[in-house]
Amino acid sequence: MSEIIRLEHTHNYLQPGGVSAAVSLWKDYVHQPERVLWLDYESGNVHWYCCGNPLEARALLDTVMQAVSPRSAREVRKIVSRSDDVWNLSSPPYDADGSRSI
Repeated sequence: MSEIIRLEHTHNYLQPGGVSAAVSLWKDYVHQPERVLWLDYESGNVHWYCCGNPLEARALLDTVMQAVSPRSAREVRKIVSRSDDVWNLSSPPYDADGSRSI
């Protein structure tokens, strides 16, 4: 991942360790309970001002994947896709009484 390190040092939109931080922020976000994600969607999250916006982190990862070589992009995509898969999981359906049917 030396290409990522070089990218972080040569592009003004990145800081050293920024890609790793973006991966961690995105991973942590997608593993939160659905109710927290829904509240973030409905009213926003004031903690993003201090701790980073995970949606912006994910957008940054897209930018990084476009800025590196195809080989490095595949490596980054492989890491990011694990969290993307969690994000794209559909919720199990609810029964008429409001309980989950699993």
